[in-house]
Amino acid sequence: MRQYFKLFISQSMQRGGNLHYFWFLCVGFIVAFSMGVGSVNAQALPDTLQQAWKQTGLPQDALSFYVHEVGKSEPEIAIDAHTPRNPASVMKVVTTWAGLSGLGPEYQWRTAFMAEQGGQIEPRGTLSGPLYIKASGDPFFSETDLWQMLRELRLRGIKNLSSVVVDKSIFGEVAIDPNAFDNAGDRPYNAAPDAMMVGLGAVRLLFYPDAHGKKWVSVIDPPLPGVRVIESPEWAAGRCPGAPQVQTRLEPQGDGVAIRVTGKVAGSCDAFSVWRLALSQEAYFTAVFKMLWRELGGTLARDVRFGKMPASAKPLVWHVSDSLSDLIRRINKQSNNVMARTLLLSIGAQLQGQGATAQSSAQATLRLLQGQGLDTAGWHIDNGSGLSRTGRLTARGLAQLLDAAWHSPLMPEFLSSLAISGVDGTLRRRMKNGAAKGRAHLKTGTLRDARALAGYVLSESGKRYILVSLVNGQNAIAARSFEDAVVDWLAQQ
Repeated sequence: MRQYFKLFISQSMQRGGNLHYFWFLCVGFIVAFSMGVGSVNAQALPDTLQQAWKQTGLPQDALSFYVHEVGKSEPEIAIDAHTPRNPASVMKVVTTWAGLSGLGPEYQWRTAFMAEQGGQIEPRGTLSGPLYIKASGDPFFSETDLWQMLRELRLRGIKNLSSVVVDKSIFGEVAIDPNAFDNAGDRPYNAAPDAMMVGLGAVRLLFYPDAHGKKWVSVIDPPLPGVRVIESPEWAAGRCPGAPQVQTRLEPQGDGVAIRVTGKVAGSCDAFSVWRLALSQEAYFTAVFKMLWRELGGTLARDVRFGKMPASAKPLVWHVSDSLSDLIRRINKQSNNVMARTLLLSIGAQLQGQGATAQSSAQATLRLLQGQGLDTAGWHIDNGSGLSRTGRLTARGLAQLLDAAWHSPLMPEFLSSLAISGVDGTLRRRMKNGAAKGRAHLKTGTLRDARALAGYVLSESGKRYILVSLVNGQNAIAARSFEDAVVDWLAQQ
């Protein structure tokens, strides 16, 4: 370092002996040197954590790591914090904070049944003209919500519908191939977002034990026409070894779909259920709408179609969702992918206007966060859920976001959306016995080659730490023990 300093002085004096210039460069050198020293000091993991990392068997260059005590100006530990890495489901922290800060905690989605001519009802309860449905992009619109809206329509004296038109123009083209990510297109985590999503688009397969017949009896909820189970799990004797594990395969049949369920399940496990995607979002909504309307005694002359609603249509019945501050708890604690995707699209629609796509919504989200002073260099937000091979965040930028959230008036709402160590959400089975239990609010993330953890840890001494750990590479799953050790170590500070 002394050699560099001598060379620095020599080169400075060769510029004509300008003392002002010389001292300006000296000060710059000292500041840069000081920052470099701080950076080097911050790189070192404490011995306990260094040992925990070595036990994972992962290379050092797989890790980006950042620990920052709230209220301090410099991080406690910063390792490769500017390198963009795949955060897996920790990406939901970005989406939910952007939603909370950009839309507000009381933001709600309003789904409405509309009609022209004020909803004129003809003799025998026939609605004059089509029933229009104005989709809002509600991330958690349920079958019960739809049933209540249809019931209210019946209470208003409407029994017969000529046609139904669903207006989803708040979003653009957002459908995805559920098989594209990992060729497991029937799994709910692969569900496509949709402006008129109902029940997250998934059916529940229930299996009841028939001890006398030594077989499993299957039930589909909701019981949609054209969707059926053609093979149930094999009955097994003996003690239940744990949660039943079954495999499913969808087989198109005519106008419907058959679900083949295989595997062996002990009868002593009692009734169990699994959730699966059997239809596209549009087909699922259409099937549920027609089933519920028929159960309420209604008739539909023609099929449900998707198109634009006339500007002259007026509301008849509407449903208002829970507040955004309530819904982000479901997104973060349960790590719900399709809800996160839909929230990102809602951010885009509100900030840029209807017709939102994943790309336009990601751009709107980045502009929002940059306006909060966050360093998003190297970031790539593709769908907002983290179910992606191309999503990227930096440990330092994410720590900045967490710090901004902590110092925001919205901190309580945001903090309460994160899983509590050893208590609930994706952390309910982790960190249950050590010092960390109940002391950390965190978001987890796991993909084949990515492992991540981010959030807040309260130490026994009352200090609050911001933690970001991003691990990418082969066998990244091995970083779990390191993450637990980090949280436990911080909790004891």
